[in-house]
Amino acid sequence: MDATEFLLKWDQAGQHKYESGVDHAVFYPYGTKTAPYSNGETWNGVTAINENPSGAEASPIYADNIKYLNLMSAETYACTIEALTYPDSFEECDGTVAVATGVTIGQQPRKTFGLSYRTKVGNDAEGQDAGYKLHLVYGCLASPSEKNHSTINESPETANFSWSVNTTPVDVPGAAPSSTVTIDSTKLDAAGKAKLAQLEKILYGTPAVEADPKNSVEASAAVPARLPLPAEIMKLFGTEG
Repeated sequence: MDATEFLLKWDQAGQHKYESGVDHAVFYPYGTKTAPYSNGETWNGVTAINENPSGAEASPIYADNIKYLNLMSAETYACTIEALTYPDSFEECDGTVAVATGVTIGQQPRKTFGLSYRTKVGNDAEGQDAGYKLHLVYGCLASPSEKNHSTINESPETANFSWSVNTTPVDVPGAAPSSTVTIDSTKLDAAGKAKLAQLEKILYGTPAVEADPKNSVEASAAVPARLPLPAEIMKLFGTEG
C-alpha cells in the first residue's frame, strides 16, 4: 500500500521538532508561607540543567498463580544544575552562611529554593526560534557537590560548579502534588501567549516607572521577581480544577 493512502503521515514539513539550549535561569529563595518564592534573582552562567526523575516503577503483585496487578511507586523529580557561577544569595542554599562582609562558613543547614528556566523549541521550518518551553521547579534542595580547583596552565579552564537537586512537591488544585510546571509557547494561541507574557512579568519582575503627565503615565514602584505556585498559574491560564 502506498504511504499516501494512510491517515497518519511521517516527516511532514514543519513537524521535525527538537528541543535545545537553556537560558533565562532565575533563582527564587524560599521566603515565608505567604510569599514562598519571592525576590527572584538572575542566575547567570548556567551551562546545563539535567532532569533526573525517578520512581514510577511497577511492583508486580501475584495471586492465583498469575500476575494479578502492578502497583506503581510514587514518582519524584530531581535535577542537576551545572553553572560557571551562581547568585550570592544561593550560598545559603549551598550550605554557606555569611558571618561578616566577605567571610562565610560552610556545612550549614541548606535552604529551599525555586527555579525557572527556558529551553528552546525548534523545527525544520523555523529553526531553533520556533518557540520555547518555560520550566518552573518548586521545593528544591541542593546536595553537597564536588568543587574542583586546578592550577592555571597552557590550557586554562574555568571552575565548573554542579549541584544535585531533589524536590518536594507542592499542592496542585485538581491534581496530584507536583514539583514542576512546564508551559510550551508553541502550543499557545494569541490569548495564551498574552497570558504567558503576564506570567513572565511575575517571574522576571517589572522595573519602576516614573510619572509622565504628558502621556498619562502614573508612577509605579518596581515589583520584585517571584515564582507563583501552580494554583496561581492555573488561575491565570483558566485551568483551575
